[in-house]
Amino acid sequence: MKILVQKFGGTSLATEENRECAIKKILEAKNNYDGVVVVVSAMGRSPQPYATDTLLNLIGPKDTKISPREMDLLMSCGEIISTVVLSNMLLKEGVKPYSMTGGTAGIITNNNHLNAEIIDVDTSNLMTVLKEGFIPIVAGFQGRGTNNEVTTIGRGGSDTSAVLLGEALGAESVEIYTDVDGIMTADPRICKTANLIDEISYSEVFQMADSGAKVIHPRAVEIARRAGMPLIIKNTFNNLNGTNITEYNKLDKKSSTKEKLITSIAHRVGRAQFLVEGDIDDEKFFGELADKNVSIDIINIFPKRRVFTIEEEKKKVVLEVLKGYTATYSFIENCCKVTVIGEKMTGVPGVMAKIIKCLSEIGVEILQTADSLSTIACLVKKEDLEKSVEALHKVFELD
Repeated sequence: MKILVQKFGGTSLATEENRECAIKKILEAKNNYDGVVVVVSAMGRSPQPYATDTLLNLIGPKDTKISPREMDLLMSCGEIISTVVLSNMLLKEGVKPYSMTGGTAGIITNNNHLNAEIIDVDTSNLMTVLKEGFIPIVAGFQGRGTNNEVTTIGRGGSDTSAVLLGEALGAESVEIYTDVDGIMTADPRICKTANLIDEISYSEVFQMADSGAKVIHPRAVEIARRAGMPLIIKNTFNNLNGTNITEYNKLDKKSSTKEKLITSIAHRVGRAQFLVEGDIDDEKFFGELADKNVSIDIINIFPKRRVFTIEEEKKKVVLEVLKGYTATYSFIENCCKVTVIGEKMTGVPGVMAKIIKCLSEIGVEILQTADSLSTIACLVKKEDLEKSVEALHKVFELD
């Protein structure tokens, strides 16, 4: 059975007009596949009435006494509403829809409410629905615990739901519909010369998402890579081909990605850099930070000196921990991490030198660097973000 999974995000479902565009995509897919499974997010974004954050505001999530179990019941409502609204529209087109929660679609999780881990996917219900000629409309972002309670699987969960179902069903591919044309070489709000990427590898898009690009949740990319299943990012509102995410060795040799050393420039804002000097127990110090949910980003450790970056909102936590140590420290606020990404750079000499030369020529101070096989990240001040991204975009011929 030739199956396609389509996922529609909140902006694709926010208005009646937008939902009509989504319906057209579903009907087109129905004509080309034996079975189509649709996964949906909640409609719109806060303050629109059925967005997840809007629903949470009904109870004041920061000071509520509601249990995590009841929070999950509330948070799951937006996606369920989307399934019924879309089903109603498909019925008007003479199509047989079948609304399903994540649990009835077979997504089984542990019982950790608010951020449940998926432990199994049972597609028996879905396959029955497909074989009977229905189009299943599945609520993303949620599952069913082993105790049969509703659970949610964390932010970006609808992407993950779609890809997990695609893997379990042996789908030809998964299409992720949003309000942009696909994955860009840089954030177009920062870099005016950003271009659409036609094809990109799983590894590169995973690095993009991990480096701050809001393209698709990293968990979804990892599952697609595990399954060897193509992911396609498309715009609900036009007929462009979008961006195809696949294995690097399966990229078209003529694609723009295959030809270039660097695929994209990503960035992450809201960073703070700490310099801590003194003879302290690093294992104990960083262990304490971990216990307080402080995630370390870039880090360099020397015998009596350590330099690391964190989310800026965690600065007060770090300062509090430092009170327990005899150490001198300083920090720089309002930093951004700019990351150059390209699977083809592995083993190629001179990439770092090119980055340093590029940023030096425009007067940007590099505060810290980190690298992997396919990424080089530079920490810069917030006021240097835009010109850094634009300059690197140009020097690596992504314009």
